[in-house]
Amino acid sequence: MMIDAHQHFWDPARADYPWMDAPELAPIRRAFGPADLAPLLKANGIDASIVVQCRSALEETEEFLRIAHATPSVVGVVGWVDLTDGALGDTLDRLRAAPGGDKLVGIRHQVHDEADPDWLLREDVRRGLAALFVRDLTYDFLVRTRELPAAIATAQAFPNARFVLDHAAKPPIASGGSAEWADRIKALAACGNVWCKISGLATEAVWSDWDADRLLPFVQHAATCFGEDRLIFGSDWPVCLLAGSYAEIKGALEACLARLGPGVRDKAFGVNAKAAYRLAIA
Repeated sequence: MMIDAHQHFWDPARADYPWMDAPELAPIRRAFGPADLAPLLKANGIDASIVVQCRSALEETEEFLRIAHATPSVVGVVGWVDLTDGALGDTLDRLRAAPGGDKLVGIRHQVHDEADPDWLLREDVRRGLAALFVRDLTYDFLVRTRELPAAIATAQAFPNARFVLDHAAKPPIASGGSAEWADRIKALAACGNVWCKISGLATEAVWSDWDADRLLPFVQHAATCFGEDRLIFGSDWPVCLLAGSYAEIKGALEACLARLGPGVRDKAFGVNAKAAYRLAIA
């Protein structure tokens, strides 16, 4: 089974997405839903997807679970909850008991938008993470280079939990990379409980001037650090449309993975996502 482990749905006419206000994001400032994604998955040989939160709102998580319940191809939801909420356990139990709740596989918070780079280290956040892990949920790190030290400390603090690093921590591809990013990725990968999504890379490059060769050094570094068993493909659709079509994004990442050796592509496009998110699918 081929899995796209990172895609989004949204409708700016129905909800607020502050991160979408920048003028250059106008091309994606419209509704995108399951009916838009379905033909793209079919055309690109993708069997299933995981929908990931894109705003800090519990109602979005609830909506995504309803969508997953009604959409067989959506095999997982990485939602949002307030990790600092003292009643988080009750909220998680309610979500899991609702229609589609069996597809709640993880939680994400937009940590890179927090003023404090050590937000993940707060005691109330740690208590929230513990509530996730006792329920066997995965946590997605949405961080940049600045927040990677806190992500490393968090993965070390919960050695029996599962973490997924989104977008390889958004390396500065447009500016040619960074030794600090590379070193911190290596340190995070030393935590064996962390997987890395090679997603969202084209939009970290110059949108009008990128190709597989431009992405390859960053994919290679992630592969060297995490190994072929902890790389996961994600399209980051529809954000990826800023830089290229679904087919162009998938093709570029497949080309990169093909350079890494036999079998790497198949693992990144399915097996590894199943392991990271404990997906109950064949």
